[in-house]
Formats: sequence, C-alpha cells, structure tokens
Amino acid sequence: MDFDLKSLEKIPRHVALIMDGNGRWAQERGLPRIEGHKEGAQSVRAVLRAAAQAGVEFITVYAFSTENWKRPPAEVDGLMKLLIHSLNEYEQELHDNKIRLRVMGQFERLPFPVRMRVQKTMDATAHYTDHTLVIALSYGSRNEITMAARKIAEKVQAGTMKPKEINEESITNHLYLPDVPDPELMIRTSGELRLSNFLLWQLSYSEFYITETYWPDFREEQFFQALEAFNGRDRRYGGVKKL
Repeated sequence: MDFDLKSLEKIPRHVALIMDGNGRWAQERGLPRIEGHKEGAQSVRAVLRAAAQAGVEFITVYAFSTENWKRPPAEVDGLMKLLIHSLNEYEQELHDNKIRLRVMGQFERLPFPVRMRVQKTMDATAHYTDHTLVIALSYGSRNEITMAARKIAEKVQAGTMKPKEINEESITNHLYLPDVPDPELMIRTSGELRLSNFLLWQLSYSEFYITETYWPDFREEQFFQALEAFNGRDRRYGGVKKL
C-alpha cells in the first residue's frame, strides 16, 4: 500500500499496542498456538519499521502480562524461548534503525536465560535516542500502581516525603518508566474492547483504536491506517470543542 505520511498533520509520539489474536489466528489455521505468536513477532518488526518511517518515537508492546503466567506451562515456555529467539535473530535490526530496547514489568519473575538475553540487548542499545521499543513483560498495571503507592508510603514513613507532596507527578515518578511519555494512541487488535490491565495510569488521555484484525495480520498498512484514524481525532483533554 502506498501511504502518504505527509498528509498526516498529527503523528503520535508514543503508540502502545495490545497484540491480541495470536492464538485464534493459529487455531483457525489448524496450527499450534505458538505458531501464532511466531507470526506475531513478524508484526512487531513490521510495526517498528512503520513507526520509524512515520516518526513515532516510542512503541510499547504488551508482550506478556502477569495474568499470562496462568497459561499452560508449555505455552509459557514457548513464549520465553520465542523471545530469546527473536532477540537473537532480529537484534541487528534494532541497531540498524537505532532503536533502544527497554522493559517494564516484574523483570525478576522471568527465567534467568530470558533476563540475561534481554539485559544484553538493553545494554547494547541503551545509547540510542531516536526510537524506543518498550516491551511489557510480566506486566500488570494494577501491580505497577500498587508498587508505586508502596514506595511512596515507605518514603512518607521514613520522613523523606511529605503527604502533601503526593500528586500526579510524584506518582508517575514512581512507576516503572517515568521518563517515557504517556501514549497518545493505543491500538488493540482482534476486536476486543478492554484494557486488560495495561497502562491504566498512562492511558488516561490516550486515543483508542480497535481493529478486528488479528495481530499476526497487523502489518505496515494496518499501522498507517491507525495513524490516519488518530490524525482525525479531536483531542480536547476535557475541554470544549472549538467551532
């Protein structure tokens, strides 16, 4: 598809993605669920290419939630191995496109080989500043907010922070990645209409784009369509629409 990015007046600085439909994509083709996740990894690559082309600075993908630990052990193990495989095979693309990798979530819960491989890539790409890929791994937004509240409470108890200093900024500063701007656009694939415990604080004023497309079929064309939809939104932040 030929898409004229110059026609877009507004490009979101940060796009968050709930990558849904991998399992259903595979099941409809008579394939094991892990095959859907493998094809979904190709969609991540496509979105990163499209985002760089469009000038999107931050992409956050919801790769593995705290609830996903409840899935069958074989599927969880397959997802962890797929993450290592993807980094082994595609890390060079991060370097080629000067994309920094960061992670948010309960990093300590991940298997040791996964933590080591992810940390290696994060260290190797830490100096890039043009584009950032954030992977939400073992992530749950309620847990993130709970941990932030606990840290603040501990500071108040220790006398290093006063209750009157607790505000939106201080809460943000105790979340996983306080230096990453809030997403302006959140995309969810497969037609589901829920947040699934994803970035509940950060998505407060984000525009939502829901598509029936399964994640493995979501590529550059679909990403540009989402940007086009965002371009047509009137973002008022609680204000009144200008006539």
